[in-house]
Amino acid sequence: MAKYGKRTTAARAAFAGKSMVTVEEAVVLIKSVATAKFDESLEIAMNLGVDPRHADQMVRGTVNLPNGTGKSVRVAVFARGPKAEEALAAGADVVGAEDLMEIVQGGKIDFDRCIATPDMMPVVGRLGKVLGPRNLMPNPKIGTVTMDVKEAVEAAKGGQVQFKVEKAGVIHAGIGKVSFDDAKLAENVRSFVDAVSKAKPSGSKGSYMKKIILSSTMGPSVTLNVDNATGQ
Repeated sequence: MAKYGKRTTAARAAFAGKSMVTVEEAVVLIKSVATAKFDESLEIAMNLGVDPRHADQMVRGTVNLPNGTGKSVRVAVFARGPKAEEALAAGADVVGAEDLMEIVQGGKIDFDRCIATPDMMPVVGRLGKVLGPRNLMPNPKIGTVTMDVKEAVEAAKGGQVQFKVEKAGVIHAGIGKVSFDDAKLAENVRSFVDAVSKAKPSGSKGSYMKKIILSSTMGPSVTLNVDNATGQ
């Protein structure tokens, strides 16, 4: 049987018997046991009633969290000429074309979000095997293939979170820091849940949102009351 340290044991004891709680109750519980020596993230995991192996049951999208993620996001943009200048002015960290492609092919991926103008996709397409597994491939469905480079960069820098359902029907994301005010964390939770709710695919049958769990990076998890978790 696994043995836990004092911090973990105390955290698990605080969560004992707590399930199907409201967002506000979950936030208070999680913050009370987030005692790591760094500012832990608030993480959400949603178990959905979909099978992403079928195209009409894929769930993906973006959400602009009202209070950001608390993380510094490095953004790369594939663009030329005026659009490259626009990206730099908007705060992009890395901007380029074939030169950036060669850097990525060489194994240096020093960014968290990748944006491209439509004319650059033949170049970016060569990086599918590198960027795809890291969920960094630009995609027009989530606004990362666009001519509005300024808006895309500012959204990425401002706390926009991308989500995509995994093979097991689970979506996972970091949606804030435990140092945030309780109300701000609760608002982020509901914004994220609402975005996933609105992304319900046409092929989803029966119960869509089966389970929603919150936790801090190093802490135990707590299950939310699904009906309470939306902002509607």
